Amino acid sequence: MSINSAMLAGVTGLTANSQALAAISDNIANVNTVGYKRTQANFQTLVTGRSATAAYSAGGVAAQTRRFISTQGLPTQTSRGTDLSISGQGFFVVTEKSEDLTAADARSFTRAGSFQLDSLGYLRNDAGLYLQGWLTDENGVITTDPSDITRLKSINVSSVGGAAEPTSRIQINANLNSETKISNAVKIIPPATAMTYSPTGANSMANYNPDTGTGTKPDFSVQVPVSDSKGGKRTVTIDFLRSNTPNQWYAEVRAVPAGDVDVGAPLANGQLATGVVAFTQDGRLDPNFTPNAGENKLFADFANPVINFAASDAAAPGAGGIKWNSALGIGAQQIRLELGGAGSAGGLTSFSSESVLQSVTTNGTAFGNLTDVEIDDQGYVTAIFDNGITRRIAQVAIATFPNADGLIPVNGNAFRVSRESGTYNFKTPGSGGAGYVAPSTLESSTVDLSTEFTGLITTQRAYSASSKIITTADQMLEELLNIKR
Repeated sequence: MSINSAMLAGVTGLTANSQALAAISDNIANVNTVGYKRTQANFQTLVTGRSATAAYSAGGVAAQTRRFISTQGLPTQTSRGTDLSISGQGFFVVTEKSEDLTAADARSFTRAGSFQLDSLGYLRNDAGLYLQGWLTDENGVITTDPSDITRLKSINVSSVGGAAEPTSRIQINANLNSETKISNAVKIIPPATAMTYSPTGANSMANYNPDTGTGTKPDFSVQVPVSDSKGGKRTVTIDFLRSNTPNQWYAEVRAVPAGDVDVGAPLANGQLATGVVAFTQDGRLDPNFTPNAGENKLFADFANPVINFAASDAAAPGAGGIKWNSALGIGAQQIRLELGGAGSAGGLTSFSSESVLQSVTTNGTAFGNLTDVEIDDQGYVTAIFDNGITRRIAQVAIATFPNADGLIPVNGNAFRVSRESGTYNFKTPGSGGAGYVAPSTLESSTVDLSTEFTGLITTQRAYSASSKIITTADQMLEELLNIKR
């Protein structure tokens, strides 16, 4: 009967508009939820009549909700470095537990990047979901795998201990006064037939003792602090003594105190290298000079001026070898001592000006503690230490889908895979269509309040109209029943 179908159509109108009201209510309630995706109820007709000549029977309406998951919200700047948003397509991979993950544990996907450190040092968002990524191995290498979800681990910052970096490079910028008075130690004063100074034996600069007057006093010295493999502070001193040959200086590189190293003959008393440095007539270091008979250059190859320290537990050094003292218990180390050259703007020079040290540049650092964590647009999570060292500890993974709008929403403003969404693809940020990570920003909700309030009014009116259909049909049925009276 047409009146009955009209009443049932009114009921479907009430049901459909109730669903629309529920979707609008969710949207309004989540207007400030980070990464929330707006939901909309779309209406479609229900048709029951199949013949043009048959009596018309109302079918009504049905509502189907659609979530606009692929729509990106506006980024909002924050002051916290672990707040993340994605500029472009993709989702953060998250889990409900931080440790002991297996392939059977559920993985969710979210755009809600309000991550912060929990009590164990894991990055967790406001919904309690833990951020997943590829971790560095023991060699500091990050190996990504786009297909194996079990390779993703919860990113933990507290597991990063303190760090130290051994010195591997020293760069000296200094001037040796070309007018320095020649020391008696390098003069040949009759009846002597040889100078007193010798880089080996008691008259070396390394043996100089101002209290006893033994050894040879250097004309100029440079002290350089270096860090060993444990971040311990060591000192390397470079002594210079003007030669009686024009534009040449004797040089000795030594450890202070001498007991920090064990050396092989002819090195002695902490010496690391001995020899001669020469300068061109315009005062620049000349790495290509030929030493006099019985002498040697400070470094055989000034293009590769390297001093090699064997580890403390290494065997006793051979001729000219160097090792850290056994009592120190530190690792092997290679230090490059750069003094410049004829074509260099800086380095070691010999001009007619006072001997002075302009600068010393080293790259080693003492032991430092973790002070901060930064995440860049490539998703690299970097630990920053108070000694200036930075260390990458992980890379955030981004998941993309063939149809992101087909994902299934779950609690915590996250989503799960469905048949409509297609399977996930893991990518590094900025690659293969995945968006970049935007640190210190959060993605706003995609809800527009003006649109929702307008929808609220139209839904209310439509609901009221549907209820009028029911009351009108009821009145008509009542009139029909009254005919018998």
